[in-house]
Amino acid sequence: MSGEESRVLGRWGETLVAEKLRREGCTLLAAGWRCRMGEIDLIAVDGTYLRFVEVKLRRNDRFSKAMEAVDRRKQEKLRITAQLYLAEHSTELQPRFDVAEVYVPEGIRTQSPKINYIEDAFQ
Repeated sequence: MSGEESRVLGRWGETLVAEKLRREGCTLLAAGWRCRMGEIDLIAVDGTYLRFVEVKLRRNDRFSKAMEAVDRRKQEKLRITAQLYLAEHSTELQPRFDVAEVYVPEGIRTQSPKINYIEDAFQ
């Protein structure tokens, strides 16, 4: 898979998760929010939490769960990026880091992608 194909597939996965969040009553504030330190895939609010969502898409979990790609180094980068977001966008809501695993065995042709949404995935 080329880099461009991978990016398209990743954005599609983020769109699937954003739709899921909207169906569950969340308001999407940002998708692909970037700053000098990194990127946050999705930022949403649900009335109680400001959710910083990392989306990980895989064809399967044969070798490892998608969540395992969010290692300590990635978590720290997400924390710093979230702090910069919060410096620009004040809120009274409790921030929380969630991870969405998206499994698409047939790639973009997958009829029923499986989304495993992990709330409060790390501190």
